[in-house]
Amino acid sequence: MSKRRNKKRQPKPLAQTVKPKLSRATIIFLASVVVVSLGFWWWASQSADISSAENPTAATSNSELQKLKGRWRRPDGGYIMEFKSIAPNGSMDAAYFNPRSIHVARAEASRDRDATKVFIELRDVNYPGSTYTLTYEPVNDQLKGIYYQAVERQRFEVIFERVQ
Repeated sequence: MSKRRNKKRQPKPLAQTVKPKLSRATIIFLASVVVVSLGFWWWASQSADISSAENPTAATSNSELQKLKGRWRRPDGGYIMEFKSIAPNGSMDAAYFNPRSIHVARAEASRDRDATKVFIELRDVNYPGSTYTLTYEPVNDQLKGIYYQAVERQRFEVIFERVQ
């Protein structure tokens, strides 16, 4: 009996792996994604390749921004601003002291026509969003503008002189 049963039993077929077929629409979609991605990559690399030598306005404006680097003192109170570095996009590594360090939340330099502008936002104890909006005056080597004191909600005209 056992032989009969063994003979009647046929081995089970091994599970075959089923290869899913991609539809024509899926293939077209994937090809489109690849083409668009490559196009975007090419466009971004071409935009980044524009050097300062090819764009004299950018080179001039960047050299104008670099003139801001250094320490600046407000004569009416001894407050100190220090611009350590300025990126080509205008973002600044800045510090502010009164006389202790005050957190600088945002520091930006920009060019507006022929003027070099500076914007500083302070975020610290007693400085909840106080700002400086300044313009560089190369003739006097000064930064002049408005200080907005957020706690008192008042604006003050201020001047910063370069510390030699």
